Amino acid sequence: MSLMSPNVLLLSIHHKYTNMIFDGNKRVELRRVRPRHLNEGDLILVYATSPEKALLGVLEVEKVVEMSPNKLWRIVKDKAGINYETFQKYYENSPNAFAIFFKKPFSFDTPITLEELREEWSDFRPPQCYYYLKEMEINLVKTMAKCDILGLSEKFKIYQTELLS
Repeated sequence: MSLMSPNVLLLSIHHKYTNMIFDGNKRVELRRVRPRHLNEGDLILVYATSPEKALLGVLEVEKVVEMSPNKLWRIVKDKAGINYETFQKYYENSPNAFAIFFKKPFSFDTPITLEELREEWSDFRPPQCYYYLKEMEINLVKTMAKCDILGLSEKFKIYQTELLS
């Protein structure tokens, strides 16, 4: 079986939750729509919404689950960084709820601001939902963050080992 290099997903996350993620108080990201092709070992680039407007760091996906909102709440209530009322309002009229569990939050030494992103990546737009980065865009972020973001993934380490054997 041949492994693939990890997908890198750019995800806009409300600024009030991004600090909770990198402080370790939020360990799951809730979504109404499941990002296609997102699996264990893939990476999420965290873009904080206004007023921050910056790329803050990277998360490694542990797993993605789908279930009814009521079932999901029992699993994520201590990990999602929100209360039950907010959870209920978010999933109102949604038959399915998705949760992206992540591990190893890694924050960049310096956030990459929207202005800096647009200087180097002329057509950059923060995604409304999510966006998968192309290889050229991954390399651009690696350079700007001064960080080998792919190296943060166990999936990538296994992929690299397989390439060398």
